[in-house]
Amino acid sequence: MVQAEYKVTGMSCGHCEASVRGEVSKLAGVEDVQVSAASGTLTIVASTELADDAVIAAVDEAGYSAVRA
Repeated sequence: MVQAEYKVTGMSCGHCEASVRGEVSKLAGVEDVQVSAASGTLTIVASTELADDAVIAAVDEAGYSAVRA
């Protein structure tokens, strides 16, 4: 398992968290997604290394911005 953390900007509520979680969960290999609007963090556990650009694109699709922490 591989764990990656990202800082996400623009989230303010549970709906924001759910949107990010939903998009990131669609990525191949993702096993678990933890999102916190309060701390602005996204933690992903995956079976293989994920490309940062794929994760950032998924967060962007949800309407937010992310960078690798």
